[in-house]
Amino acid sequence: MSSPSYPALSYELYPPRNAEAEESLWTTIRRLEVTRPDFVSVTYGAAGSNRETAIALLRRLLTETTLKPLAHLTCIGSSRADLTAIVERLIGGGVRGILALRGDAPDDGDAPDGHAPEGDVAHADALVRLIREVEGQRTAQLAAGRVSVGVAAYATRHPASPSMEQDVEVLLAKEAAGADFAITQVFFRPSDYAGLVRRARRAGVTMPIIPGVMPMTSTRRLKKLSGLAGIDVDQGLWDRLEGARSDEERRRIGVAATVELARVALEDGAPGIHLYTFNEHAAALDVLDALDLERPPQAGLAASL
Repeated sequence: MSSPSYPALSYELYPPRNAEAEESLWTTIRRLEVTRPDFVSVTYGAAGSNRETAIALLRRLLTETTLKPLAHLTCIGSSRADLTAIVERLIGGGVRGILALRGDAPDDGDAPDGHAPEGDVAHADALVRLIREVEGQRTAQLAAGRVSVGVAAYATRHPASPSMEQDVEVLLAKEAAGADFAITQVFFRPSDYAGLVRRARRAGVTMPIIPGVMPMTSTRRLKKLSGLAGIDVDQGLWDRLEGARSDEERRRIGVAATVELARVALEDGAPGIHLYTFNEHAAALDVLDALDLERPPQAGLAASL
C-alpha cells in the first residue's frame, strides 16, 4: 500500500544583520520548527555579499535544529572555481539542498554590463550543471544519495525577460541541466500560478513547481513584493490595506489574501507552499493556520516503514 501524499511546506529565511536581528530570527526559527516543514531556504545578498553569515546560519540549522536547510547559491559575479569551492563546502558541511540562482548584479560595478566575465558561470542552468558535477565527485560522502537542486520560476514575466514564453524556455533548460524542482517568485493573482504551470507543462517541464507566497499584511510589504517581482501592485488589495482602521484589521486582510492565493494554487494541483517570511513568524503561522494544511503524522522511523 502506498503512503498518502501531503503538500510540501517550506519557509524562506535570511541571515541576520546584527545581534538583535539574530535573536529575533531564532525566535522565528523555533516557532516555525514545530510546524515540521519539509525544508527552510536560506538566502543572502547580491553576489554573496553576506555569504559567510548565511553559511553560519546553515551550520546552526544543521546542528541545533531538526530543520533541513536549502542553501541559496547565486552565480553572477563569482568565478567557476569559487562556486565549485562553495558547493564542496556546502556538501561537506552536511547541506543536501541547494537553490541554484543567477542572482542580482552586484552594486560595486564589477559587472557593469550585467554580464558575468567570460569563463564564469553566467546563468542558473550552468550553475545546476556545476552542482551536479561536484555531486558526482562526492558519491561516497553522499552515501549513494544525491543533492536536491531547486531553481526559481516566475508566475509573471521576469523583469529582464522579453516574454513569459522565454521564461518557460529558461525553466526547461534548468530542468534539462538537472534541477529537481522550482519555487516561484511572488505573484498577486491566483490565475498567475495556474498560467505558469499550464505554459510549463505545454513546453515539456515536468518537475514540481512550488508556489511562493508572502503574507501581504502592509502596503510597505506590498510595495516591496511588487519591486522584487517587477510587477504592478495589486491595487484592490492596496486599497483594502490602506482603508484598514487598525493594524489587526490590516493583518487580517493581508493574511486572507495570501491564504486565497495559496488555497487556489493547491486546488490547481500545487505540490506544496513556500512561505517567504521576512524572518517574521506571526503572519506566516496565521496563513498556515487558516490554510489548515494537512501534514504527515509525526512518527518514528519504524512506524513509517
